[in-house]
Amino acid sequence: MTASPADPRSPQGNGPRDGFRGEILQRGGEELLLEKVPDRFTTRLTEPSALERLQRRLDPIALRPVAGGQLVEWQVAAVVLDASVALARLDAAVQFASHVYRLVDSPQTWVYLTDQLTVQFAPDVSASTIAEILAALGLAVEHPLEGIPNAFVVQVTRAASENPIKLANRLIALGAVLAAEPNLSIEIGSLYRPGDDRYPQQWHLFHQGGDNLAAGSHISAEAAWDLTRGARSVVIAVSDDGFDLNHPDLQGMGKLVAPLDLQEKDAVPLPTKQSDNHGTSVAGLAIGEENAIGIVGVAPGCAFLPLRTTGFIDDVAIEQLFGEAVRRGADVIVCSWSPASNYFPLTLRQTNALTRAATIGRNGKGCVIVFSAGNANRPLSGTINETQWPQNVLSGLTRWLSGFAIHPDVIAVSASTSLGTKAAYSNWGQHIAVAAPSNNAPPGVALPQVGSVQTGPPLRQYLPGLGMVTSDRIQGAGYSSDDYTDSFGGTSSACPVVAGVVGLMLSVNPNLTARQVREILQATADKIVDRSPDPQLGLQYGTYDANGHSQWFGYGKVNAAAAVREAQRRAFLGRQVSQVVRQQTQTPMPIPDNQPDGLESRLTVAAAGSVADVQVEVSIDHQHLGDVSLTVVAPNGVVVLIQGRTLGRQTELRSTYTLKTTPVLIRLLGQPAQGTWQLKVVDHALGATGSLLGWGLTLGMG
Repeated sequence: MTASPADPRSPQGNGPRDGFRGEILQRGGEELLLEKVPDRFTTRLTEPSALERLQRRLDPIALRPVAGGQLVEWQVAAVVLDASVALARLDAAVQFASHVYRLVDSPQTWVYLTDQLTVQFAPDVSASTIAEILAALGLAVEHPLEGIPNAFVVQVTRAASENPIKLANRLIALGAVLAAEPNLSIEIGSLYRPGDDRYPQQWHLFHQGGDNLAAGSHISAEAAWDLTRGARSVVIAVSDDGFDLNHPDLQGMGKLVAPLDLQEKDAVPLPTKQSDNHGTSVAGLAIGEENAIGIVGVAPGCAFLPLRTTGFIDDVAIEQLFGEAVRRGADVIVCSWSPASNYFPLTLRQTNALTRAATIGRNGKGCVIVFSAGNANRPLSGTINETQWPQNVLSGLTRWLSGFAIHPDVIAVSASTSLGTKAAYSNWGQHIAVAAPSNNAPPGVALPQVGSVQTGPPLRQYLPGLGMVTSDRIQGAGYSSDDYTDSFGGTSSACPVVAGVVGLMLSVNPNLTARQVREILQATADKIVDRSPDPQLGLQYGTYDANGHSQWFGYGKVNAAAAVREAQRRAFLGRQVSQVVRQQTQTPMPIPDNQPDGLESRLTVAAAGSVADVQVEVSIDHQHLGDVSLTVVAPNGVVVLIQGRTLGRQTELRSTYTLKTTPVLIRLLGQPAQGTWQLKVVDHALGATGSLLGWGLTLGMG
């Protein structure tokens, strides 16, 4: 019996629940939402020589070849987009014209339509019926698809009145059609890249060379972002002079955590003086939100705890600062400031405040404390024969000591440049842990810094190197006339870059101790080398000793990708399972349709111990699993999303989520096993319904 084709121009049938809207893309059994790029369209020309004539007719802002030269992308003003597409379609030289789309869930991914579709018909659909269906939509068979019965590559002809996306949706709505997919062209992108408009200027995150850019002078952020862009459960505290919390890159859903102003003694740590610009720029480098505008931080997905300092250093102030950071849940503490003194040993109380934060913070795993090394081009601990200081502020044998940076629980960060060299101003010494990118400038240049840090005698020569691009106070209140600055620098910039890398590391392995974080940062750093003598002091400390340490760069320039990969690898090491506990329920429960609270099913684990391994088995029948998300909630409240809305048109889910298949489950390792576990099942769209048939939890406990 031949399947009934139904009318291909009718939205009836077993296709998308919402009808056949053009913004729904059929791909791999899933339905992906698309939106039009507001100022772009493409054409396929019958002959290349027609391009110049068509260009004069359409008068585009810009054009370029895409899809391997198959198509021409036209950029026009948004107000004339539809008219330009219509005009192009009327031209005899235009074989095919289409809007450019982007994925709603991945807006940096632009989708270019070709004039091909792949269509698979049911086995019993006859050749004549296939021809009838395709002809009605203006499609013609190009060739059969080898290896798949009754499947064809078809081409859009000039008789078609709709684009391939809409045609695929019409086809999939027919009972005679098993699959219909437009052939899309998407630019190759092996590494994740944010769409924020100033991201291309942020060379310190990733670059591919250019003026004043040496190979490898960035931190390989894009490769790290393929693993994680940070988790809101990881809180990065930035202690500084105030923060413009109205800046869009310091905002986001769940971004802000427990703000505190230690100067005004309230919860609004905003800048109050014209010079309170530093904190906004530092914060942007660490946690700047990925929101398609402005800049992006190293760890855009991490949460932000802003702590405005008193502006002074005493025992009480330091105890308050680090004590509040611990109490408010900080995982990482950023300190891009130094005391206004060339010799500053810590008091017993100050030393203890840092030690306690680094040991009792994060429930005993220790807060990771990151300090800038300072901008004087002097040792963190040592003696220099000083000469030529303005007004002879310092002269003769002078001792230097930065008590915060040499604290054994602190990660002291020096600065490298876009040329892969030592930043001229950067402090140095045996206590430097790692280096990170920043600008280059003579030490005598005034650099953004909390407190008046002493800098050495001024250098007269030009020192090349790019500045750091980051957030600035809005409406021209900060360093620049707009909301961003491209000239930030000093070790004040290097410090939050490292803190952001730590945020990424803890996002993939929250069980790392503070000491383990330091070990990984140092072990995975890039051994950059600078053999040139320091232009001010004539020193040559840009190579490494037998232990792999450089006085200028510590153990090397931080490598985000390598550090995050190692952090993730260690999450799976040393897991000793002494007991396995399994709980399950096989009682079917209906999943509420389009209800944000969803369905909560509970299992109780009586055995005590910490989680060393975890598996979650789930069985669901649903008319459209692409509507459904699954979340596991541990007894202590840790929440892990194990399944997003990525199952498309599938109707049966019989899956086991493990640490190997679902790395986010790493967040449950080390958590207490005893108590009530929940599986939360949420149906996010109206129409299709289903049931949770059962689920099981297998815990390996140490």
